[in-house]
Amino acid sequence: MSLLNASQIMEIIPHRQPFMLLDTIEELEPGKRVTARKCVSYNEPFFAGHFPKEPVMPGVLIIEAMAQAGAAAMLSQPEMKGKTAYFAGIQSAKFKQKVVPGDVLDLEVEIIKVKGPVGIGKGTASVRGNLAASAEIMFAIGSEADA
Repeated sequence: MSLLNASQIMEIIPHRQPFMLLDTIEELEPGKRVTARKCVSYNEPFFAGHFPKEPVMPGVLIIEAMAQAGAAAMLSQPEMKGKTAYFAGIQSAKFKQKVVPGDVLDLEVEIIKVKGPVGIGKGTASVRGNLAASAEIMFAIGSEADA
């Protein structure tokens, strides 16, 4: 059983369909780490063009799913309620295997540094225990009015 479902995740992060890329959060240590899942369906809107004859989840969306998981870890802290985590940078992104319809993408993000409103998370995405992608993601915390 998951810790948080999609509706509960949407109470923490501002993402909505079709850009909400998390289905569940399995483990959560606010401000420290998170494990989450994305069940990849053939009905995802990006598969219509990426690629019609061989659907593959775009790498940038795998990284975005990691970022959303990391945002949930940061924004689940009581003092962060109502804030938004904005993407500020990506380092060392590597892609090891395709993610296709029917895969369950297991996401893990550990927050490794926070200084003021800026931080870094180290993330991985795997399918059936096999690494699909990894990256360091930088974020900046602000309010929606800051956008």
